[in-house]
Amino acid sequence: MPPVDLDADPAPADGSLPARSLAEDRSGRLGVYVHVPFCRVRCGYCDFNTYTASELTRGGSLSGYVEAAVTEMDLAAGVLAAGPLADRPGDPQPPRRADTVFFGGGTPTLLPVEQLAGLLVAVDRRWPLAAGAEVTTEANPDTVTPAVAQGLAAAGFTRVSLGMQSAVPHVLRTLDRTHDPAGVREAVDAVRAAGMQVSLDLIYGTPGESLDDWERSIDAALSLGPDHLSAYALTIETGTAMGAAVRRGALRRPSDDDEADKYELLDERLRGSGFGWYEISNWAARPEHRCRHNLGYWRGDDWWGIGPGAHSHVGGTRWWNVKHPAAYADRLSDGVSPAHARETLTAEQRYDEQVMLQVRTREGVDTALLRAPGRAAVAGLTATGLLDPADAARGRAVLTRRGRLLADTVVHTLLATGTAPTAT
Repeated sequence: MPPVDLDADPAPADGSLPARSLAEDRSGRLGVYVHVPFCRVRCGYCDFNTYTASELTRGGSLSGYVEAAVTEMDLAAGVLAAGPLADRPGDPQPPRRADTVFFGGGTPTLLPVEQLAGLLVAVDRRWPLAAGAEVTTEANPDTVTPAVAQGLAAAGFTRVSLGMQSAVPHVLRTLDRTHDPAGVREAVDAVRAAGMQVSLDLIYGTPGESLDDWERSIDAALSLGPDHLSAYALTIETGTAMGAAVRRGALRRPSDDDEADKYELLDERLRGSGFGWYEISNWAARPEHRCRHNLGYWRGDDWWGIGPGAHSHVGGTRWWNVKHPAAYADRLSDGVSPAHARETLTAEQRYDEQVMLQVRTREGVDTALLRAPGRAAVAGLTATGLLDPADAARGRAVLTRRGRLLADTVVHTLLATGTAPTAT
């Protein structure tokens, strides 16, 4: 067994959770994340838990992955059924319903549509999909054909999140992306024709990307008429090919001012096109197009992450699986939970995370939940233009555009030292 991460506890071999975590009333709501850790090529900037064919060993094949993922679902269903009603004769614990299912990666659409459909059926059999459930898959544009899109829609998928990243060829080359700009439109058209929602992912701050390049990408994305758009500043991670290129001086790291200018331009253009921000990096054409699965993360809801390296959270207990697909499959075939380590959050940690995550959203934080020093700081944060004055007047701490650029500063100030309020 790998060494347990610093400040984490060993995860039990049977995957069981503390009684207090299972006993929390979450109204049966559950998000299910399915991590598909396979890519055709490894992008130079990526440090996600993904593997190309040449990096896989026994137990790490695409077909072996599906069998292991379903086995973890069986384990998860058993753990979640062991709640406070489970030991009452004649009154079994009802299954929780999956409000949202999100297939991420990696590139989930490297799996045949039939296998993705089978995984969704497996989820539904263990946690029946709620009426109107949101079901999303991420996809590279060059993996989505009309046949793939129609198959996904027929299986019950409702959204496809396409990794567009940029509309500028030299930027895509720097990112090692395998698609071309024209292919994005073809993929969007296929998803739209199948009746699913379209979300586009963009990246800004790629070395060599000018402000004009970024504006060109924004224009191209808007011309496709997406329902939802996510945009993230590129993080150059140690251990990646891009990180090595920056250290050698072959690529130049963008400045903070460059990234701020690009964020402000994006937000201005999206607002002018009718998109509303609902989280620092996410905008939706209409409120019903917000990604409900990700909103569950920011609200601190329960979710179970299926797959190698997937993270989960139930009732204040958080854990993460072993990373390599072969190790993941081996543990499950041996009847052992794939969880590598976990932590049970204290009331103080849960409070800090609630503030940190909720302040990222358009709804913000209820100022009545803040400690006294944090409540006292709201006026100053408003006066300096980091919190919206109208929202502050109604008791919500909501970031302005400038505040979104300085969100860490706002969080640090709102979490000023004091005693966490008692939960009611």
